[in-house]
Amino acid sequence: MRKFILSILFINLFNPAYNQMIKGTVLDEDDKNTICFATAYFNGTFVGATADLDGNFDLDISKNKAMPLTISAIGYYSVTLTNLTFDKPMIIYLKPKIYQLNETVINAKSLERKRKRYLKLLKDEFLGTTDNAQYCRILNEQDITFNYDSDKDTVKAYALNPILIENKALGYHVTYYLDKFEYYKNLQATYFVGNIKFEEDSIAPETQNKIYEKRENTYLGSRMHFFRALWFGRLYSNGFSLTTLNYQQLYDEDIMIEKEGRKYLSYNQNIYIYYNRNSTKITFLLDRVNFDEVGFFNASGINWEGPMGEQRVADWLPYEYEF
Repeated sequence: MRKFILSILFINLFNPAYNQMIKGTVLDEDDKNTICFATAYFNGTFVGATADLDGNFDLDISKNKAMPLTISAIGYYSVTLTNLTFDKPMIIYLKPKIYQLNETVINAKSLERKRKRYLKLLKDEFLGTTDNAQYCRILNEQDITFNYDSDKDTVKAYALNPILIENKALGYHVTYYLDKFEYYKNLQATYFVGNIKFEEDSIAPETQNKIYEKRENTYLGSRMHFFRALWFGRLYSNGFSLTTLNYQQLYDEDIMIEKEGRKYLSYNQNIYIYYNRNSTKITFLLDRVNFDEVGFFNASGINWEGPMGEQRVADWLPYEYEF
């Protein structure tokens, strides 16, 4: 009898873990052929799995079940899935990237200066211009191309392959699947969208303390820091303060709502966030913006103006980061 009871306990203990495994097959949207070596991962984390030659993958999502799953592959636009199923394998279709570039020869001497200028612009707008950015390097610049039509107001960057970044400041290797990059000259504004996966570098003992200090300084006052503090209702104890645009003071409970176990940032007008005497204005693009305890949030629901919005890829930390 004792063995029987232990067997039941063993099964019950391991069933939850098993139920968190997700399986899928990645296909080309146009010809329905399988896409080998596609990557299934959680945007902004270390967690991911690579599809096999038949486009099949399986991934344990037990630690990230509240986050959407992203599927990316070389030469395709990424897909983000929010409704994950466990009862049967999912079929995921990716759309091929097809860029309409002009026929100008990119390596022509007449374009060398323009390419150099556009690469600097991309690095400034994509990686950023902070101290961390000075220690970032794009390892495959040759995979990035631009529209070279000088008559247009918009500079566009294209990359069929993921952009590979070495961030020596924070001790990470980054893979960024770029779906769109546009810089508007007249507005001096940038819009880029894509998905990011982190890998931890091997850190030499003599540089370990310096890198950990840089990570800490990057985290403090960041969007990740803000949402983690808000999740636990500790904005003010973490150094944040809030006001309306008319400088009326706000508190955690004024901007956070909870429904069915999920938490949302929500307010009926735009607000200011203060940290270390710096202010960031957030404009709500959605009525409510979901977020979780690791700092993940729906980035499409907010526009940031100020220090918290100026952080670029060089200043991003994986959601596994612990302060």
